[in-house]
Amino acid sequence: MHTFLFYLPFLLFFVLLAVYGERKIAAFIQSRFGPMDVGPKGIFQTLADLLKMIQKEDIVPKAADKPIFLLGPILVFTAIFAGFSMLPLNANLAGAAVESGVLLLMAVVSLDVLGILMAGWGSNNKFSLYGAVRAIAQIVSFEIPLGLSVLCVVMICQSMDLQEITRQQGLYTMDPIFLFGLKGMGIEVTQMGGLLSWNVVKSPLLLFSFLIFFIAGLAEANRAPFDLPESESELVGGYHTEYSGFRWGIFMLAEYGIMLLISFLGVILFFGGWNTPFINMGSFQWAQWTMGSYWEVFWLLSKTLILVFVQMWIRWTYPRLRVDQLMTLSWKYLTPFGLLLVFLCGLWKLMML
Repeated sequence: MHTFLFYLPFLLFFVLLAVYGERKIAAFIQSRFGPMDVGPKGIFQTLADLLKMIQKEDIVPKAADKPIFLLGPILVFTAIFAGFSMLPLNANLAGAAVESGVLLLMAVVSLDVLGILMAGWGSNNKFSLYGAVRAIAQIVSFEIPLGLSVLCVVMICQSMDLQEITRQQGLYTMDPIFLFGLKGMGIEVTQMGGLLSWNVVKSPLLLFSFLIFFIAGLAEANRAPFDLPESESELVGGYHTEYSGFRWGIFMLAEYGIMLLISFLGVILFFGGWNTPFINMGSFQWAQWTMGSYWEVFWLLSKTLILVFVQMWIRWTYPRLRVDQLMTLSWKYLTPFGLLLVFLCGLWKLMML
């Protein structure tokens, strides 16, 4: 309940901030100005666009399958937003108390393909249906390497609980009784913590897993260079071509929502979650000084927003792939390499036992 009360208003605020931020980032990368007129530096432009969108008429095509057409965007957003309920905010505010949190999150979020299919089919429009089919093929294809990269983390951490995976990347990852015994024998135990405890540092193989996870996550979120389902030059707008007003806004909200969700999950699995990046060095206990309920929320959000920025950076840097290039990347490169990493992570874990 606590995470729901946090994530819903945060997601709405994030979308306003992210749309404005992406316009400014795109303008900077491409040597343009971006929003400038509505408010100082154009900061009210996104709010003005939101108000305009809400006032637009909700048009339903005459030949559309109305119940399916209307439920499509709601199912897409519901599936994605439900994934946020699994995420731990800090050591005290965990997500849903589910030991298989990673599995449940991926299962729930994957239901968005049903909403996309409903939107494309219910529109009774060939461009929308074609966009929906391409979106589903893309999402299903890239869920395989995405799942393999997550499996690598699960094998190393021996847990599917997101809170437990985060705790294992914290300062105190050893058994307290064992630590007390070592100190009782006069053996000094120095726990540096910080980024040295993160999965990508403790288990270098997971750095390659993260690269697969990030690339597949871009495809899952339909972000450039994998935005083929919405390629305006070919499909007018893809599966949401026939939508207008607030229903179109729900698709936009869902797109930014899954971008945020992928970033949250990447931080939790690979970059320490809510744990501090600072290291204890002698009498300077930086890791301990920068931990606590508010610090933990700050670190989780900061690292997540950095990944969001990288996704925006990539969107305005690389050109869109062709369909054959997209499928080749998934089936011929990411999936075989993901299977190899699962095998290597299994060997790594056996060596650590």
